[in-house]
Amino acid sequence: MPDLYHIIAKEGSGVFKEKMSKFLSFAFYVENSEEAKSKIREYQNLYHDARHVCWAYMIGPERKEWQLNDNGEPSGTAGKPIIGQINSLDITNVVVIVVRYFGGIKLGTPGLISAYREAARLALEDAGKKEVHKMERIRLRFPYVSSNEVMKIVKSEEVEVLDREFDNSCEMTLAMREDFSPRIKGMLEKVSGLSFVPFQET
Repeated sequence: MPDLYHIIAKEGSGVFKEKMSKFLSFAFYVENSEEAKSKIREYQNLYHDARHVCWAYMIGPERKEWQLNDNGEPSGTAGKPIIGQINSLDITNVVVIVVRYFGGIKLGTPGLISAYREAARLALEDAGKKEVHKMERIRLRFPYVSSNEVMKIVKSEEVEVLDREFDNSCEMTLAMREDFSPRIKGMLEKVSGLSFVPFQET
């Protein structure tokens, strides 16, 4: 399973006009579906005067969690072309929102599909994309006398220390690339008195 996946490099936006209709598009990085839905609600409120606020999002390195919405446009003419652009770039952890101000001239099904596709493309093009690695978090417990040995390993490897508690019994939470994890865990397992404890998201 590949260790790499792609996300947007920054927030992006675009404007597309077609037959008097104006399409404002926005692309945002999100960690989960709750963040995506919160951003969607924010933009629905912000552009409450628009005819339609359509959107699609994709979540997770495996790109298995996604949702789309046509928000009153004919079925398949808005959310589908938006997520089509997300898929064409093979990116994830992104929500794309397209706001439409109706200009009085109907675009028809092909016109709508084309307009939403182009608006989404502009926002994603503006956002750019970058490679990121799948990360794993682990939590350690070890006696204080072993702390120097643990820190020596942590400092010599590509590891981020998320938190630490040093006392007679010490605990530490680390983040590392998934593909580095087996090797780093193997080194840590050799430290006297060290054990791995379940990691809990806070």
